[in-house]
Amino acid sequence: MTDPTVHYETRDGVAILTLDAPPANCYSLPLMRALDDAILQARFDDEAEVIVLTGKGDRFFCAGADISMLASVTPRFKYYFCLHANETLSRLEHTPKLVVAAINGHCVGGGLEVALAADLRVARKGAGKWGLPEVALGVLPGTGGTQRLTRLVGHQKALRWMVEGRTASLDDAEAEGVADKVIDCAAGDFLDQVLEYARTFTTPGKAALAVGHIKRAVQTGGALPLEQGLALERELQAKLFGSDDATEGLNAYVDKRQARFSGR
Repeated sequence: MTDPTVHYETRDGVAILTLDAPPANCYSLPLMRALDDAILQARFDDEAEVIVLTGKGDRFFCAGADISMLASVTPRFKYYFCLHANETLSRLEHTPKLVVAAINGHCVGGGLEVALAADLRVARKGAGKWGLPEVALGVLPGTGGTQRLTRLVGHQKALRWMVEGRTASLDDAEAEGVADKVIDCAAGDFLDQVLEYARTFTTPGKAALAVGHIKRAVQTGGALPLEQGLALERELQAKLFGSDDATEGLNAYVDKRQARFSGR
């Protein structure tokens, strides 16, 4: 069996991060470290304006943490493992580039927690189950699930998902606001369609710099008191007003033409 890893490639302004840990893309410390490295690579990659995160194959996006591994290690290791996983997903969440999770299969447990750290969750119709069933193991969703799902769908829905420990259909996930977009296609066409969607957030058609700043205002500012959030918004707007893209966007509007953004 090959070592778990995260494949990295860039296509037309989109960085693609693919979880590869057969058979279910479960994460261990090596996989999470590989994901951490890939997130940092995407941050520094000037060719990457949007990030797409997916799982290898067509059955699993990610089935969560490697339970066999967790059952065999010390409580101290478990703590530091969860701490590193939280730091990795926070790094993904705070990267000032839009992150799209391409949910190609089952997305349960820690796999859903990984997807919740993305900005948008796009799923293939009929691809699998969603859920946070950790309560059945006597634990809680410890990779951000209790916090991110609550912020996404509200206290009552999030609590019900977690204490019931149920696995939901994609229809349920979409209806309750966990899945943002569903694509009805064959498994082999799914990633291509997600990439087509992701490219709608890249230059020259979209001001990717503004998209990234909007993400920062929402992700960071949303956790601040209103006055501090507004201060952050003003600072980010000031940076954008000094950008080439803002000049191009304003001039294009006045000239009644389509803007062509450069990401600068």
